[in-house]
Amino acid sequence: MKNKTSVLPREGEAQPSRCPDNSAFKQQRLPAWKPRLTIASVLSSFFLIGAFCLAVGVCLVLSANSVREIQIDYSDKCSNCSKLRENSSNWNKECHCSINFTIKEDILGDVFMYYGLENFYQNHRRYMMSRSNAQLLGRNVNIQKSYCAPFSTYRNGTPMAPCGAIANSMFNDTIDLFYNRNSSVIQVPLLKTGNSWWTDKNVKFRNPESYNLSSAFAGTARPPYWHKPVYQLDEEDERNNGYVNDDFIIWMRVSAFATFRNLYRRVRRVQHFTEGLPSGNYTFHISYNFPVTKFKGRKHVILSTVVWSGGSNPFLGIAYLVSGTAATLTGFVITGIHLKLRKKKTYFQKQ
Repeated sequence: MKNKTSVLPREGEAQPSRCPDNSAFKQQRLPAWKPRLTIASVLSSFFLIGAFCLAVGVCLVLSANSVREIQIDYSDKCSNCSKLRENSSNWNKECHCSINFTIKEDILGDVFMYYGLENFYQNHRRYMMSRSNAQLLGRNVNIQKSYCAPFSTYRNGTPMAPCGAIANSMFNDTIDLFYNRNSSVIQVPLLKTGNSWWTDKNVKFRNPESYNLSSAFAGTARPPYWHKPVYQLDEEDERNNGYVNDDFIIWMRVSAFATFRNLYRRVRRVQHFTEGLPSGNYTFHISYNFPVTKFKGRKHVILSTVVWSGGSNPFLGIAYLVSGTAATLTGFVITGIHLKLRKKKTYFQKQ
């Protein structure tokens, strides 16, 4: 058995010190600033913060109220198509409906078209994870090892492209807008590209490398609820096809709430629409494909403008107003307490 010997310093050698270095940082001698909170500085801070928040809140609320918006619920107006879509065996049958509406005043500026869904929960954990980010980058991966199941492969082993529940449930209604001018009907030109985030279009989503898209996706099949394969999402524009299709990219960015809207198109400002949408009679022509009755959902189509603060959501402005009001009321409460204590102190001093 070996004896354990301790290493001791020899005679004449200095024992190493365990004290920290004699520096300003380790000896806590750095310069510091400690504010002296006086009643004047505290009250001025509360009132200045309150005034600032109230001013910003008023500006944001006024800005949100200046947004022009038209929202149409077409769930019941396309009831015939809705009943047809209740039966999954009719998935390959087309159904169209039209909705007439009137714009009383000109909508000037850039006009955006959104589709809105109610009672559609995209924030379910398994739903959010049901995707393959590596596949969406154009890589050749084994999707059976991903979280896409049960929307990963068919029974014969053919992989789905794209895989996962998010892609399989993609919104696929087609919405066209027509302007009824005098006795003529003019189709409003809509832009279907440039609607997604630049980082999504150029970084997070890429097509497999090949001389054409059909060969790039050879050996794969479309998701079960899709009408056409991914390389035919936009046959007119090769740059907007496959995984880099704008409609697909926007749908893959899931919402945190059950009621949400996604950008669908932008009005192209040419010919009769250089200033925006003129007043008059309009018609939505809708190819109804996305069923919502089974989960008691609703569908909307929205025409809206935007301002410097965004869309028509007044939440941020209301939040600033509430914060400003709270800061101002706190300032008045502190002022009242201070005056009451000062009077009491003066009274005792006179006694």
